[in-house]
Amino acid sequence: MPAHTFHTSGPLTGTIRVPGDKSISHRALMFASLAVGESTIDGLLEGEDVLATASAMRQLGAGIERGDSGTWRVHGVGAGSLLEPRQALNMGNSGTSTRLLMGLLASQGFSATFTGDASLSGRPMNRVIEPLSQMGANFEASSGGTLPLTLRGALPATPITYRLPVASAQVKSAVLLAGLNTPGITSVIEPIATRDHTERMLAGFGAHIEIGKQDGERLISIHGEADLTPQCVVVPGDPSSAAFFIVAALIVPGSDIIIENVGMNTTRAGIVHALRQMGGSIDELNPRDVGGESVADLQVRHSALTGADIDPALAPSMIDEFPALFVAASLAQGTTRTSGLEELRVKESDRLSVMAEALTLAGARVEEHDDGLTIHGTGGDPLTGTPESTSVETNLDHRIAMSMAVAGLASRSGVRVDDTAPIATSFPTFMDLLAGATQ
Repeated sequence: MPAHTFHTSGPLTGTIRVPGDKSISHRALMFASLAVGESTIDGLLEGEDVLATASAMRQLGAGIERGDSGTWRVHGVGAGSLLEPRQALNMGNSGTSTRLLMGLLASQGFSATFTGDASLSGRPMNRVIEPLSQMGANFEASSGGTLPLTLRGALPATPITYRLPVASAQVKSAVLLAGLNTPGITSVIEPIATRDHTERMLAGFGAHIEIGKQDGERLISIHGEADLTPQCVVVPGDPSSAAFFIVAALIVPGSDIIIENVGMNTTRAGIVHALRQMGGSIDELNPRDVGGESVADLQVRHSALTGADIDPALAPSMIDEFPALFVAASLAQGTTRTSGLEELRVKESDRLSVMAEALTLAGARVEEHDDGLTIHGTGGDPLTGTPESTSVETNLDHRIAMSMAVAGLASRSGVRVDDTAPIATSFPTFMDLLAGATQ
């Protein structure tokens, strides 16, 4: 378990490019595997989570190869022609892979077992099991609806209209993917809009998707027994990964950095809006559309941040970026309040309690509530934890590790992160990029 101490740094300068978007990378591999013929994927995130998806799709019959140039080629087999896996599908740390594949296999006529690492095996799957059971799939899960879990798909499955009880792109996607191989029309009602990569990309692969309103809420419908056609997918940079460098540049004096090719999908860009609300200088250069996704280069300069009340309605569009936002709030002038973040308690770790403890160790003033944190900032002064006290436990959570690495850049004595290995699940080049940007 490689521990590392992150120290006060010089300004972040130059131009960097973060890896491909994790959410889009997962979906590109899955949907290409369901299209009959060869698709190509450029910019795929080659982190452990996405590689777990690639491994699972190979076990289900797809041909997936990485070319020497970094282009991935996927030979798909069709939405109704997946093969029963001969052994358990090991999802590693990836909740997205697990929940989306549960949906995909819920309408296939065979059984599959899902396993994962210690962190994933503690995460609840009942929110996906419930609607997929309504469609006819059967589940044998561990206590509390966790992995290991065995699913027996229904063939044919039953189309449903499902209203999401919580804002979750993963649950929405699981139901829509189950609907791909289900006769009739399967629909999801979203009271609060969540990231829409699934709808955009399924439509791009030729699925019949309809998006409308029902009683003022978003209604997404998919026509089943779909025939997907191969595509050439270009994956934009991951805004969740860019968030760590955005915050780092905002809080380290003298910083002026450009982050190229960042996905700016409105259902994902909440972190940029929140940091601008706090006074952050974040300019969008060369905005453009790539494969149906909004993309821009971001110029970020050191800024005097001011505490703010973050609108809970922003949460679905930045749910994975809150640990980074908490770090920015710790260095702001005044108080930042967040609420509506119960979802953070069932991520790779309980991100509210883990970040509250980690930032307190680093010298921040943090109050933890059931659904958020209140953070009293330093006004731009460095965090003042001592080297002896500021040893952060990441709880196998990649975003905790990267957030506290950024906090270390603006601390008087540095921040020691107990284990940087989990960072490889989503951002394998993080350490090298950070070292290069702060030279």
